[in-house]
Amino acid sequence: MATRLELQALLVGILGTPHVYFQPPPTIQMVYPCIVYHRDYATTDFSDNKPYGYHKRYLVVVIDKDPDSTIPEKVAALPKCIFDRFYTVDNLNHDAYRLFF
Repeated sequence: MATRLELQALLVGILGTPHVYFQPPPTIQMVYPCIVYHRDYATTDFSDNKPYGYHKRYLVVVIDKDPDSTIPEKVAALPKCIFDRFYTVDNLNHDAYRLFF
């Protein structure tokens, strides 16, 4: 089973900078572009009423000033990744994805 730290390393590789934040506190000063993510769901697979698989899902948000950024496309290409929504806040573009990892 993959760990959150492996996901962190994968997202840093996609972004190309260390500006990937897991559950950042409100006091942190983020540098853009960045990726912010947190766990938002989990599912369990059963066989004969016994759990045999547990899958964590993360909400992964790419935040960038550039509306034509290629970073969201790289995140969208990850296995088990689904686009959730797009929104803007303070002239920053947010592309949100649901990712099982």
